Amino acid sequence: MTAHTMPRRWIPLLTAWAAAAAAALHGAPADAPRPPNVVILLADDSGWGDIRFNGNTNLHTPNLDALARAGAVVDRFYVCAVCAPTRAEFLTGRYHPRGGVRGVSTGQERLDPGVKTLADAFKTAGYATGAFGKWHNGSQWPYHPNARGFDEFYGFTSGHWGEYFDPPLEHNGQPVRGRGYVADDFTGHALEFIGRHRGGPFFCYLPFNTPHSPWAVPESYWQRFKDHPVPMRAAAGKEQLDHTRCALAMMENLDANVGRVLRRLDELHLAGNTIVVYFSDNGPNSRRWNGGMKGIKGSTDEGGVRSACFIRWPAGGIRPGTRIPQIAGAVDLLPTLTALAGIPRAGHLPLDGRDLSPLLLRKARDWPDRILFSHQHGRVSARSQQYRYDAQGALFDMETDPGQTRNVAPSRPETAARFAAAVAAWRAEVLPTTRDDRPFPVGYPCFPRTPLPARDGIPHGGLKRSAPAPNCSYFVNWTRPTDFVTWDIDVRTPGDYAVDLLYTCPVADAGATVELEFNGRRLRGKVLPGWDPPLYTHQDTLPRPPAESRMKEFRVLPLGTLRLEAGRGPLTLRALDIPGHSVMDLRQVDLTLQTAPAPAR
Repeated sequence: MTAHTMPRRWIPLLTAWAAAAAAALHGAPADAPRPPNVVILLADDSGWGDIRFNGNTNLHTPNLDALARAGAVVDRFYVCAVCAPTRAEFLTGRYHPRGGVRGVSTGQERLDPGVKTLADAFKTAGYATGAFGKWHNGSQWPYHPNARGFDEFYGFTSGHWGEYFDPPLEHNGQPVRGRGYVADDFTGHALEFIGRHRGGPFFCYLPFNTPHSPWAVPESYWQRFKDHPVPMRAAAGKEQLDHTRCALAMMENLDANVGRVLRRLDELHLAGNTIVVYFSDNGPNSRRWNGGMKGIKGSTDEGGVRSACFIRWPAGGIRPGTRIPQIAGAVDLLPTLTALAGIPRAGHLPLDGRDLSPLLLRKARDWPDRILFSHQHGRVSARSQQYRYDAQGALFDMETDPGQTRNVAPSRPETAARFAAAVAAWRAEVLPTTRDDRPFPVGYPCFPRTPLPARDGIPHGGLKRSAPAPNCSYFVNWTRPTDFVTWDIDVRTPGDYAVDLLYTCPVADAGATVELEFNGRRLRGKVLPGWDPPLYTHQDTLPRPPAESRMKEFRVLPLGTLRLEAGRGPLTLRALDIPGHSVMDLRQVDLTLQTAPAPAR
């Protein structure tokens, strides 16, 4: 009997027998399942309504739509009102204040090192782990992604980035220059990682930084939208149509990059056994169509915290067309993904999230209701399956009033009282009562370079940041001897540190003498040569908002070597002599550990 004449029903059996024989020949158990790979795709500032699958006919997102149809759609999925808190909740399975994340910049975005991450769990289980894009949970070791379970990191650690074409980035802590449009570049490095680890298993985290502003997108995408009529509009509020057009163009670019990842998994025959997750970190960053929901980014109302969430895993039993109506959130992804992969989570802190795998695999027989909490700058809202209790104490029946237009608290006082008590208890348990007093650590031999960007410094005198948003800013208006900048640092390893400044300076002003001082140790140098590049004007598709810095090319000024002893204190940079109008514009100070004491014998 040949393969052409044997009954069809025998073919799967013979295939299974052949696989078992091959496994036995190579010393592996015949029934040992191969661990699934994991790919996380995270959008930045994309609203629930920025996808055609969710009803927005203003744009085309064929790859995201296909991803949604091929697996599970978590229909009521909640994240935070802004970026860094969502990332912290996804990485830890815990509400963001528990991990020290209180904001998006000036050090408040840092995730406490004592909290284990999702990447820690997968790395411990033998996975290759890589992150490619926007980190936003700390820049210095041990907050850096290479210290949080990721073998490889390519991208930027700040909250947002002011350069979207050929941007300055880092690779495992070392400065590099990206190539092309930033989202395309991140995707290219993620694809290289996937190809290099095709033998698996791998955990690939691709946190895009789009459609976050500045409004910049490749010209070919903008040409499709610049005269777009935008038939679907924001439900309320003044919509700036060009902002909407650019956000939609950025989303189509993001969708194309999602398609690149999905095609690569297909080409490598990895798609079946790879868990793919897509979600966003908060609501839309401008007023645009979002399904009639109230609120945008920064709001704890439904539109500010509801995100699309798609999860695909064909080999693991997530069936196409699965729709999960139960409320869920970013805090649920850590327990869900570790359960699906069959690995233990790292650390022993109690989780706020719930394992969604019974819902994904259609095995849940009972799913008790719960309350998910959203927090932003002291404002707290709470969501159950039926209700949202907002930050002002109003209660909305989301089943009959998804736009939050009718406060039902007066007619349902007992329900409102239960929510008020739950929010009060959550505040008392979770929200910090003291100010953030963490210094910026310096001096780890395993990661010798410590960046101290302007966003982490404190300006004094007339010195100020280049724009109100600190994340991608630099210090300007340095004109007087009374102007100086300090960083609150904690030197962990005594030794000699090479000091580099990222600066610009008009040629006519070059020559100022600056001094860097820490706990009595001083280093002086000259701001030479002059370097005064123009501000970038060609990168932006639309004019940059006043709150965001206009960028330029900064150069490295080697200042010399400074001996630092262990301890905490202010690192102070001041000018001793200003021969011209200004000292310099300063983007960052880098301290690189050169020598350290030999360990005691």
